[in-house]
Amino acid sequence: MIQPSRWRLTAVLITGILAVSLTAVWIRLAIDAATPEHKVGFSLFLAAARLICAAVIVLPAWKGFRLSPLSGEVDNTRYNSRIYYAIAAGICLAAHFATWITSVAYTSIAAATVLVNTNPIWTGLLSWVWYGERLTRQRIVAIFLALVGGVIIALANGSGSSNYDSPMLGNALALLGAIMFSLYLILGLQAQQRGLNTSNYIAIAYSTAALCLLPLPLLTQTSYLGYPPLVYLCVLLMAVMSQIVGHTSLNWLVRWLSPTLISLSLLFEPVIASCLGAMFFQEIPSLNLLFGGGIILIAIALFLRQKSV
Repeated sequence: MIQPSRWRLTAVLITGILAVSLTAVWIRLAIDAATPEHKVGFSLFLAAARLICAAVIVLPAWKGFRLSPLSGEVDNTRYNSRIYYAIAAGICLAAHFATWITSVAYTSIAAATVLVNTNPIWTGLLSWVWYGERLTRQRIVAIFLALVGGVIIALANGSGSSNYDSPMLGNALALLGAIMFSLYLILGLQAQQRGLNTSNYIAIAYSTAALCLLPLPLLTQTSYLGYPPLVYLCVLLMAVMSQIVGHTSLNWLVRWLSPTLISLSLLFEPVIASCLGAMFFQEIPSLNLLFGGGIILIAIALFLRQKSV
């Protein structure tokens, strides 16, 4: 396999980061366009519609697989477990989008994107529990700093969050979204390590997430129809740009670049999203929010740096 040129890798990395950084903007635009009475129901609609569109787009990439083991393979249970890990990953992905998209309705873009990007910390903690990976002193310090930053953000009441009914609820939902995304990553790794290729894994995970989210808006008496055209445009942009372009770009880059480098590059997401929130929605982060967010970003960088030394 030929190594892509440096400029191409750089272009794909920048494209992927910009694509995922715009997600909160599409969510806020959709919420402002619809002005929904029930924020939770509408947020679930956005999450479900995004995953349904993404699943429809990636399904043509599906390549049939067999649940029976390959010739010469004797560990039937382990081989077949790949499908269950992929389904479990899809359930976690559904929970991630349901909680994080809802969080943007209750707190500022800056707070939501900073907190949801704490997933490397949670992935490390879950790996400690799951794989027994050792927690070094540096990682323990990073976790402590992340917790301090999270508390500061939770207590921040600047102009970026005071316009919302329950910013602390939004912050908690963003943190829960980060934990669910960490579980999604770990379960997805298990599925692919057991022989499920990336195309099949994405098709199963996205479809499972879409099926999980599909009935939730209806259970909250929220319709899929009747919204302004801008809402459906934002859903399509989330599915194509954020999900397909953004996530696919980053998944492709893992073959050529260090996962640590990609994770560190993703620290620009909350910075870019916060700047866009200030430009388009006048969400000016308070000093406390900026201070807490800065501490969290430093903590994540410190945590990830341990992997590269």
